[in-house]
Amino acid sequence: MSKVLKVVVSVLAWIILIAAFVVTLLVFSSNKNNGISNFMGYIPMKVESDSMKPTFEKGDLIICREVDDVKQLKKGDVITFWTIIEGKKALNTHRITGIDDDGTNISFMTRGDGNPKDDDLPAFQSDIVGKWTEKSIKKGGVVMGFLQTQKGFFICILIPMAIFFLFELYKFIFAVMEVKKAGTNSDLDEEEIKRRAIEEYLAEKEQEENTAKNSEES
Repeated sequence: MSKVLKVVVSVLAWIILIAAFVVTLLVFSSNKNNGISNFMGYIPMKVESDSMKPTFEKGDLIICREVDDVKQLKKGDVITFWTIIEGKKALNTHRITGIDDDGTNISFMTRGDGNPKDDDLPAFQSDIVGKWTEKSIKKGGVVMGFLQTQKGFFICILIPMAIFFLFELYKFIFAVMEVKKAGTNSDLDEEEIKRRAIEEYLAEKEQEENTAKNSEES
């Protein structure tokens, strides 16, 4: 395998591993937090209806941010909050149309961009989950929903991670074989061969990381 090809494959493998790690964190955090994923204060949400159309629509993925102080929210902001929908507690993401602040308690009237009237129930301070960052991914929520299933987690997370570690194992074994080949005509013992193989493997990894970093900077 040429050096260029090995670098490309290694970079792709690391990208897959990092993506798998992030998705794994999101999946596990959502399981422990009432279905809400949270990654460093950012909350990815799957859109479940077309009530905010055309701003975003069912199946999209929107990125919200935790709200440190609800008093900073203003009319026109889009917020995600807990409410009652068809008799069940559920998450909703609508735009603020009015604010009621008596100095002690604060609540928000909301409405979907595609709805003709305000929501029946206000969103209270304790109901607020986050504020939309105005970032969304078309149909990204469908992908996220699939990744949160057992089948999706196995296909998109476990298999790529297994391939990554097998690839790294292959590179290490290849390095050992190269050192053994180079030391055939010498008196190198087994420990020396292992030591040189590890050094060669680590040097190759460092070169690949530097090449990937330089490529990103350029």
